[in-house]
Amino acid sequence: MGVMDRFRLDGKVAVITGAGKGIGAGIALALAEAGANIVLAARTKADLNGVADEITLLGRESLVMPTDVLDFEQLASLVEATIARFGRIDILVNNAGGFLPKPMLQTSAKEFEAAMRFNVTTAFELSRLCAPYLAEKQDGAILNISSVAGEKPTPCFSAYGTAKGALSLLTRELAQEFAPRIRVNAIAVGSTRTDALNTVLTQEVEQTMVELTPMGRLGEVEDIALGAVYLCSPAASYVTGDILGINGGLERLNMQMPRAWGGMG
Repeated sequence: MGVMDRFRLDGKVAVITGAGKGIGAGIALALAEAGANIVLAARTKADLNGVADEITLLGRESLVMPTDVLDFEQLASLVEATIARFGRIDILVNNAGGFLPKPMLQTSAKEFEAAMRFNVTTAFELSRLCAPYLAEKQDGAILNISSVAGEKPTPCFSAYGTAKGALSLLTRELAQEFAPRIRVNAIAVGSTRTDALNTVLTQEVEQTMVELTPMGRLGEVEDIALGAVYLCSPAASYVTGDILGINGGLERLNMQMPRAWGGMG
């Protein structure tokens, strides 16, 4: 088998959450281009249909599953529908998540717990549901989309950063528990151009972020998708429990956030 053949995913089935736009959609299209059939999960059906149309053009099959990952009954239905349609699950990408930066003193305990549930508990539950199927072929792969915020502390990220830090640790824990049948890895994403980032991306904010990024630019969805293809493919068959940083070399977050009592973070 040639080197590039090791990146192929022909005949594989990948379940991807948050797949309607941004990083999730980018990963879905990349895995489809590598040969996988894709199960698309997100809340907005119209977004999923658009991604499904692109997958069809790539010559692969897709299953559109409008899903709220916070509803665990819907997660169970997602897995059941995948097995009913394709009879297998080879790859799970836990991409859904997020929480806007917010000062800790203005973040309620309810919001903090919601950030943990959205970013960590959902990935835990869907991994639990998919694991028996991922283990059947003895070469399953789980990919969690974490963040550099989970590794580099900064003001106003107490909820999101803690949640992503927990997701990264969950990745390592499951890698130990599921080896050798299922590999479990994560990507520590840096500032990447998506609709979510665009909501706070003024020209001034972008300039500051670029200046604080060693590689001198923001990330693109394709940067993350390429890493996903590697970690989900046989090319990474000896890689598990790893948190791959795709963040332009950040050693600290590239967002200037205020400390609680004056000064800048």
